Amino acid sequence: MTKKQEAKNAAEKTMSGAPKNFMIPFLLLSLRGWNLHGYKLIQQLMSFGFTSVDQGNVYRTLRQLEKDDLIASEWDTTADGPARRIYSLTKAGEQYLELWAGSLEQYQTMLNSFFSLYTDMLFPFGTKKDESKSHE
Repeated sequence: MTKKQEAKNAAEKTMSGAPKNFMIPFLLLSLRGWNLHGYKLIQQLMSFGFTSVDQGNVYRTLRQLEKDDLIASEWDTTADGPARRIYSLTKAGEQYLELWAGSLEQYQTMLNSFFSLYTDMLFPFGTKKDESKSHE
């Protein structure tokens, strides 16, 4: 395999999904508003735009967040059917969510700059949208 093919394969692997810990702020944000069980959290992730959610990875992440005292859980036995673990956000989790929000805001600024430059390089004389506006 050539170096060019290796680089392409590596790029495809890294671009195939979100960064490793990217689901954490979405889980914490979901728990900021509600106490939820794992399946509902997975549905929330999908509503945020996560297209392929590995359930095992979500539950491993929840266990790690609980071990780090960022979330807490308790068993809910009041509903029909099997008992479900209900997760809630702790004070430390709220503080960690605030840190994530600040970091994501910085990333958003960087991404906006990237896409602005990218668009300018792809369409140095404006886009077709710009041209259609000038004809109105």
